[in-house]
Amino acid sequence: MLVAGREVAVTNPDKMFFQQHGITKGDLVQYYVDVAGPTLNHVARRPMQMKRHPNGVDGDFFYQKRIPNPHPDWLETVHIQYPSGNEVDFPVVTDAAGLAWIANLGCIEMHTWHSRVPEYWKPDYMLLDLDPRESGDTWEGVREIAMVVKVVLDELELPSYPKTSGSTGMHILTPIVPELPFPEVRRLAKAIANLVAERVPKIATTTWVVKDRTGVFVDYGQNAFDRTIASAYSIRPVPEARASAPLRWDEVPGVDHNDFTLLTMRDRIAKVGDLTADIWDHPVSLLGLFKTLKLKDPVIDDRVLVKPSRMASLSEEERKEMLEKAKATGWNRGKSRWPPKEPKKESQPED
Repeated sequence: MLVAGREVAVTNPDKMFFQQHGITKGDLVQYYVDVAGPTLNHVARRPMQMKRHPNGVDGDFFYQKRIPNPHPDWLETVHIQYPSGNEVDFPVVTDAAGLAWIANLGCIEMHTWHSRVPEYWKPDYMLLDLDPRESGDTWEGVREIAMVVKVVLDELELPSYPKTSGSTGMHILTPIVPELPFPEVRRLAKAIANLVAERVPKIATTTWVVKDRTGVFVDYGQNAFDRTIASAYSIRPVPEARASAPLRWDEVPGVDHNDFTLLTMRDRIAKVGDLTADIWDHPVSLLGLFKTLKLKDPVIDDRVLVKPSRMASLSEEERKEMLEKAKATGWNRGKSRWPPKEPKKESQPED
């Protein structure tokens, strides 16, 4: 299959992926080629996690972070080292051929980070994910809470772009200047989520423990390093082959997420265009909101592993030794923000 001037091998194109609608693997690949423009607006230059359904929506699936080998020379990758010491080469899609290649792996949805290379530790959007329980919550409730989210974000003078998740909930994205590390964006998102839940406590909650939730979860926790969401225009692995569809706010109160599927999204785009075409043209800084919401000042660069003042005086070998000691003592497992300092030596009495 020739895509954007590149040859992409599509294996088993006639394999049934969505029995309910007779949609094959080849149909899935062709969909992503057809909607490559608006999809790449969200996917391009982001590390991607692959959720693979080799036998379609009714078969087993597995997650894969590391890019498979062999892979095309033209497919970009990013090498990411985790604080734990693990290292992963993630695929980074930049064109329609990349989308087709990922879909051919059985990736029904495009799961991407909230950040882009090269500064993958700084998200370029804040997310509030409205996640209903399997029972007890309604789609009507999701829509009502979404409108409350809009009111709260408007009051904070933050732009907001809603989209159906394609599963059971709704995503609201706020494009931001990539200047804060993930923990700080998450902290702010939590404060905003609490404001939302306080206004509609009968149907919304920010309770983290699933069994204790009493309504739709206003999920702020997705704003984290390595977390992914299904991008806009992604098809979701549900029997109906629903899509994650960007919306106008005036559509939200009456929207039916079942209207947006692999079979309808091309017509939807032809009719309304890409409703998020300008999303990255309006990033906002979150820095001033920490004071507005009475939060502690943000740490601007949480990626630094050791305080610069201590690193400056160390040799390369001493730095490695310090990091090894940090790992051995449980640093980065929630016990301490920084690697431990050497204990002070007791002064010896003079002779």
